[in-house]
Amino acid sequence: MVEDRAADWFQMEVAAGVILSGGVVLHATEGVWGIACDPFAEAAVRRVSAMKRRHAHKGFVLIGAPNEFDPELDGLSTTTREDVTASWPGPVTWVVPNHRFPAWVAARDGTVAIRVPGHEQARRLAALCGSALISTSANPAGRTPARSALAARAYFGQCVEFVVPGTTNAVGRDAAGPGGASEIRIARTGRIARARLTR
Repeated sequence: MVEDRAADWFQMEVAAGVILSGGVVLHATEGVWGIACDPFAEAAVRRVSAMKRRHAHKGFVLIGAPNEFDPELDGLSTTTREDVTASWPGPVTWVVPNHRFPAWVAARDGTVAIRVPGHEQARRLAALCGSALISTSANPAGRTPARSALAARAYFGQCVEFVVPGTTNAVGRDAAGPGGASEIRIARTGRIARARLTR
């Protein structure tokens, strides 16, 4: 399938244009396929929640290019900031205080989950959009995450404006764990907690 190849520059520009126009796309990430949209486009975020049959109050993971989350890291201790930057790019998501993202993206406790993905095309998509993106696994709540474009299309092909050609990271340190899970670390204080996060 064409979608199992990396997107060319034109397809990436199309995907970014869809997102910046308030649309929703399917795209490959580290271990599974994901759904992406602009976190500041409330209607798009609500659509994603409805597609996944997911409670919006849970918040979403935000992905971005390497420097995108500097404002979120500014309030952290030097040690914690170093821990964060050392873990990226990769499947490690950090929970930090929310200072600039809308309420419909944040968790009820006033935090946001942020990550610089270990997937070059996902980082490039965020960079083209010039902003962090919501990226959540392409599956309805309780269903198996999609690991191919075909599986992602089977779930949501009629619900999105564009499918970005690409593949997941099949092997290596950047691949997410079983079920599309990634490690989550909490950086609200100097203390770091670890858990597993299924996007």
